[in-house]
Amino acid sequence: MHFIQKIDYWISTVAAVANQLAAVAVVGMMLLTTADVVLRFFRCPIPGTYEIVGFLGAVMISFSLAATSINRGHIAVDFLIKKFPPRITGFIDRINTVVCAIMFVLLTRYLLLYAADARRVGEVSMTLQVPVYPFIYGIAAGCMVLCAVFILQIIRPFAESESSGGDC
Repeated sequence: MHFIQKIDYWISTVAAVANQLAAVAVVGMMLLTTADVVLRFFRCPIPGTYEIVGFLGAVMISFSLAATSINRGHIAVDFLIKKFPPRITGFIDRINTVVCAIMFVLLTRYLLLYAADARRVGEVSMTLQVPVYPFIYGIAAGCMVLCAVFILQIIRPFAESESSGGDC
């Protein structure tokens, strides 16, 4: 198996596992919200539901980013771009991928710094007093996998042209 294919397999596997964790978070949000609504009817709400749903929402969004990007599931407004020739649209797509990679590398860096700071000062949620830094690290991990997807999308065409260029 070619080196890029191995990396692609590894990143796709990590993204799929993260996506499954995101699905579990969605189910958790649904069950918790439903239970809270039913129990409110009996005047016995679940304390901290809003916080827990917020934490699970952060996990769900960040852990689903990479798989969604691999599957090209993001919404794209490309009605203008589709009018250009394929070579230009490919170039624009690569520029977009580079910009996204840079943005998410920076976001990951600042999330890691923020999580370390939240851990250092002992930041906790308001109602349940749950430390918030593990969730910030989780968001950073999801962004890190997305960065790996973008970097692979950037280098894949070069690796494929290099491997096919020597065969005559």
